[in-house]
Amino acid sequence: MDIRLQRLTEWVRHIPGFETASPEPVSGDASFRRYFRVWQSTTGKTPVPFIVMDAPPEHEDCRPFVAIARHWRQQDIMVPAIAAEDLALGFLLLEDFGDQLMLPALAQANAETLYRQALDELVKIGQVSSPGDYPLPPYDEALLDREMALFPDWLLEQHLQLTLSNQERALLDTTFALLKESALAQPEVTVHRDYHSRNLLVLAGSKRPGVIDFQDAVRGPVTYDVVSLLKDCYVRWPEHQIADWLEYFRTAGLAAGLHRADPDTFRQWFELMGMQRHLKAAGIFARLAIRDGKTGYLDDIPRTVSYLRDASARQPALRHFHEWLCDRVLPAIEQRIGPVPRQESSQL
Repeated sequence: MDIRLQRLTEWVRHIPGFETASPEPVSGDASFRRYFRVWQSTTGKTPVPFIVMDAPPEHEDCRPFVAIARHWRQQDIMVPAIAAEDLALGFLLLEDFGDQLMLPALAQANAETLYRQALDELVKIGQVSSPGDYPLPPYDEALLDREMALFPDWLLEQHLQLTLSNQERALLDTTFALLKESALAQPEVTVHRDYHSRNLLVLAGSKRPGVIDFQDAVRGPVTYDVVSLLKDCYVRWPEHQIADWLEYFRTAGLAAGLHRADPDTFRQWFELMGMQRHLKAAGIFARLAIRDGKTGYLDDIPRTVSYLRDASARQPALRHFHEWLCDRVLPAIEQRIGPVPRQESSQL
């Protein structure tokens, strides 16, 4: 018996208009959260759909989500409204943005429009201050280190079963230090921290994307979210298209006062930030498979690590890391997981 679902059903049925609600599963995600759809019935009116979030308190803290959602909505960020909450139980009743995620909606014909809309929304997010009742934590040195450590700890050693020598560990330490230095040198903005095609929804009748999964927001590097979007772990676009979208965002961010960087500087930030992001993501995907039994994320590792290969190839200071990655890690990934996408001949 699903005790959490039973409690969630009892909770939502105490809310006016939901007395006979029967929650229907919508999705889970990479965390312990689950989502269900319920319908509010009002006499003489068409039932209105809502989403119930189930976030077990022993695993998830809803307070950041609530604080950020309310503040961002007041600042005109397209996040769902909160209709009801019980933080002790870990239940939230949310506005329903529908099921049309950006990822499955993408096609060559609409990509330009959808990405520019997502980039415009990202500029708005970057300008938002921290909620008064929940100061956003900094994307500091310790957090950057913890995230990059996921790559050797979970992907290399645990999943690929590689034994790293002291020389290899020293190479990783040097690489991580360079990536961390670049990240901390960037202008600081509000960072969603997981801004990509599976956390954006295409809303009917709207020219703006619906933004979800923002509870881990921080104050951090200006290029972090644009890397998540344009070097998406779930879909890959040609280099020339990424470059065009990046310049669109750089220009918009410059006009909004988020940074003062020229194209070359901003692109360098973007490349190095992307490496930090993809080290983290590849490690998380391995951890999800090993620790949580969510093996579907393994299929995203070859694409994610291909970004590391391509970005490091463009960095003379990371030549040794690039060679090690190609000689030692990529063959192991192809043997144990699957083929790694080939590198494009054209570069940013």
